[in-house]
Amino acid sequence: MSGGGKSTKRFGEKRQAIVDAASILINEVGVQATTLSEVARAIGLNATSITYYFSRKDQLVVAVYEETLDRMERMAREALAEPTPEARLRKYVALHVALRTRIRRGERGLITALSEIRTLSEERQQPLLERYAGVVGIVREFFDGSENGEKRALNSARAHILLEAMMWWPVWSLRYSSLDFPRVEKRMVDILAHGIPAKRGCWGPAMLENRNWRTDVDIEANQNKEFLRAATMMINQRGYRGASVNRIAEALNVTKGSFYHHHEAKDDLVLDCFQNSYDRLSAAQMAAIKVEGDYWTRLSSVLRELLDLQFSDPTPLLRTTALQALESDHRRDVVTRSNRLARRFAGMLIDGIADGSVRAIDPLVASQIIMSTLNSAYEARRWASRFDDRETAIRTYVSVLAEGLLGDD
Repeated sequence: MSGGGKSTKRFGEKRQAIVDAASILINEVGVQATTLSEVARAIGLNATSITYYFSRKDQLVVAVYEETLDRMERMAREALAEPTPEARLRKYVALHVALRTRIRRGERGLITALSEIRTLSEERQQPLLERYAGVVGIVREFFDGSENGEKRALNSARAHILLEAMMWWPVWSLRYSSLDFPRVEKRMVDILAHGIPAKRGCWGPAMLENRNWRTDVDIEANQNKEFLRAATMMINQRGYRGASVNRIAEALNVTKGSFYHHHEAKDDLVLDCFQNSYDRLSAAQMAAIKVEGDYWTRLSSVLRELLDLQFSDPTPLLRTTALQALESDHRRDVVTRSNRLARRFAGMLIDGIADGSVRAIDPLVASQIIMSTLNSAYEARRWASRFDDRETAIRTYVSVLAEGLLGDD
């Protein structure tokens, strides 16, 4: 090999080492806390050496996200090559589980959480979002690739929910040994393929009472609630870093001083937003438990209510995109609260299995798929707005849980 070839190879290897180190840091501490100096320290270089490969941090962050999107696209295309929708689903879940098994065994830098793409400048984030939309398009083809309006809308929802389930899986899979991954994989495929209720497609939710988790636009909210609403919307739209204190204050036409009168720091506000979202979700769960009927009816009622909230309420639930930027202790607290709410769903599923309204599925796995489906619904607001009425949008979206991804097979 010529000297130039060796130099090119060394350059490529060093660049890859930098990207891998940055990927690890972004997963651990978020984009904002990832600095060129920290990346350099992780691989034994000085910060000046890093700039030979990436002159600015945002260039490195883009490279990290591009590598993850490359891997996601390869996985989606590999699954799409299978002959049937069911085989594609099985392959896709298997590829994600295999990836997490490799990570559990010590391989690092393989994939990066995409939750902070929107913290980048418009110029940097747009090509990445287009790449992600391309991955969604490939996954949509798992089902039939139809361009028919209604069928395309259904398949778009299926792709969106499947991708979200796979991105949420690494968070809750930490509670499992990798020795249990094959069993969990089978349970995930079963639930995603065939849905939850014993009678496939069953859907008869009741209207919940005392819906105090909704935003009452006719009543003037106190300033703290306005901060929570504005911060939740801005974090959902722009990510943690994009939702600056200045932007939140400007959205409410108040001063930064007013913000700090209510919250000592932005992290405190984000934690309050999570707490508020989880309080509202919990209240809806408890109201649904009081509904008359079997447990699938009760579960259907809370799903319908929370999807309606995500699609149309002025204050949706906070997306878990904010989770990555929190300090590890705060992140652990938020995940603990999320798991408690998931366990309440699991309890409803267990009671549904007992009364015969829910299939004999793994309730712990199903509860986390429910959580990721609810979390993903905010991103589907624009999708839902294209329907003539919200109930049709809700029914279409929730069909992934009521019928499964293979509901029309």
